[in-house]
Amino acid sequence: MNYYKENGNIVIDKNESFSISETLECGQCFNFEKLDEEDYVLTAFGRCLRLYEKNGKIVFEDTTEEDFKNIWIKYFDFDKDYSEIKDFLSKRDKTMKEALDYAPGIRILNQEFFECLISFIISQNNRIPMIKKVVANLSRRYGKYIKTVNGKDYYSFPKAEDLAGISEEELIESKTGFRAKYIIDAVNRVLNGEINENDFTQLSTEEVRKQLMEIKGVGPKVADCVMLFSLGRSDAFPTDVWVKRVMSHFYFNGEDTPIKKIHAFAYELFGRYAGFAQQYLFNYARQFKIGA
Repeated sequence: MNYYKENGNIVIDKNESFSISETLECGQCFNFEKLDEEDYVLTAFGRCLRLYEKNGKIVFEDTTEEDFKNIWIKYFDFDKDYSEIKDFLSKRDKTMKEALDYAPGIRILNQEFFECLISFIISQNNRIPMIKKVVANLSRRYGKYIKTVNGKDYYSFPKAEDLAGISEEELIESKTGFRAKYIIDAVNRVLNGEINENDFTQLSTEEVRKQLMEIKGVGPKVADCVMLFSLGRSDAFPTDVWVKRVMSHFYFNGEDTPIKKIHAFAYELFGRYAGFAQQYLFNYARQFKIGA
């Protein structure tokens, strides 16, 4: 990743393989705020980052070179050659090429495991604005103050230790609703070591999925989201009712198709890049309300 320093900021040249808005707004993360067109404030790994596009450049405002190299390069997947991924996927079929052409700047984020897990538990039967609100509520109440940007205070997402011993009633005050009991179960399993991301490295994707699904309220879709967006399992293909309808629309003549069959088809067609394909297709379908 080529970058340079300019006026105390880290700067990269804009390229078609990274769009701030396409990456943040495609439904894979929720701890950010839009200030203006291609101008966002993002919170991750205990840091708060403002990044924006200006004059053909993408500016990472007021961040250190150390943080850029140790946090943001990995977070935004900058070490991966997306031209190779998109070239592979675009040759799979016409629909995939159209989805790629529509939003070529999507990148898969490598998020912090615990935050990603809790965020996608919150996402169940929820709309993105409400998910973001709950994530912000939990951060403000149980996280740590990081900095103020444009007059607004930003907080880190709480760690499992910060939520130890919390009650359902307290979580519900942050608008978690029925998901409060699931969050508590996840917190307890992480704290007692039943769920440990370091243990997953030796396991297959299917084995990791099964372990994650031992957490109350975590089904295949949430497990796949956590694997794809925080554990680097790019073969995971998150499928909920909407994605199921989208895949049926594009690939099964609109027929109601079992999720197992959709997964098998996705793995066969997209291989190790199935998770990337899911993001491009999901974003494409969402913008045009296909399957809604």
